[in-house]
Amino acid sequence: MSADHFRSVADLPGSFAIKTVKGSRYWYYQYTEPSGKLMQVFVGPDNEVVRRLMERRNQPAASASLIPLARAAVALGCATVLPRHLKVIGRLADYGFFRAGGVLIGTHAFLAYGNMLGLRWGDSSRTQDIDFAHAGKSVSLALPATIEMKAHNAIESLEMGFLPVTGISGKSGATNLNPKDPEFRLDFLTVAHRGGEKPYTHPQLNIPLQPLKFMEFSLQNIQQAALISTGGVVLVNVPHPARYALHKLIVYGEREGTFASKSKKDLHQVASLLAYFREQRPLEIDEAWSDLASRGKGWVRRVRQGMEALDRFYPGIKAGCWLVAPEE
Repeated sequence: MSADHFRSVADLPGSFAIKTVKGSRYWYYQYTEPSGKLMQVFVGPDNEVVRRLMERRNQPAASASLIPLARAAVALGCATVLPRHLKVIGRLADYGFFRAGGVLIGTHAFLAYGNMLGLRWGDSSRTQDIDFAHAGKSVSLALPATIEMKAHNAIESLEMGFLPVTGISGKSGATNLNPKDPEFRLDFLTVAHRGGEKPYTHPQLNIPLQPLKFMEFSLQNIQQAALISTGGVVLVNVPHPARYALHKLIVYGEREGTFASKSKKDLHQVASLLAYFREQRPLEIDEAWSDLASRGKGWVRRVRQGMEALDRFYPGIKAGCWLVAPEE
């Protein structure tokens, strides 16, 4: 957070260029857009103030100070994400995805929880897909959500071969993948709305989002966490880990069968988080459960299905015995 606060012109890609207009010298900052177009931004006249700003271009970038810290964290046992995954997430962060209210979900959030809570997961359950979410207008987040960004341009600028998956209607969907490596994919999700399950383009993010039922539960009480690799670190938004665990139980019944392998991975993550919260921070899991149970019988019924499976695979958790709906 400190490095982000102290970012300066030294952290920006590009260079200064001078122009002479009607006998006066003016400085511009030029950079290349993802499309390859060269852009120039007016800085100011050739005076002492502008030259002092330009001198800061030669100073060490604030982000460079994070690399030795990240390597030290890795040496001390913190969980890491794959470098190419951090590259994708970092690029979206640079373009303002998380400042615009974007949230990292899925297994990458689970990996961040281990470092956040001071735990080492026995099975890191690595995945090749990266899941993102945004609450849209349905949920009010305690985050600035007035920033607009171009997520599609951020993905293009990576030059990693990602292409948006096109639906039958010819419109781009909420998934981006590389045809040469289809398991490496980017999914963008949001809360369900009246339009059903059809993706819609969010005006802030300028990218299609796929509505998912019950997503709003995990997009409340958002936390910040650091994703670490030997090459650096990225600050991201993640769901509260207790809400993340209960949300996985909600969607378990929806995935059972067709997504059996993913369902088992979800149960492993739920068991790990519930075991920690029951022992260390029971009030937080109780608060999240009370909120979920108050949302209706359909929510509770789905969680019960997940609890039954959880108790079969991880009998020591006994979630069904201590997560009790208010009417029970």
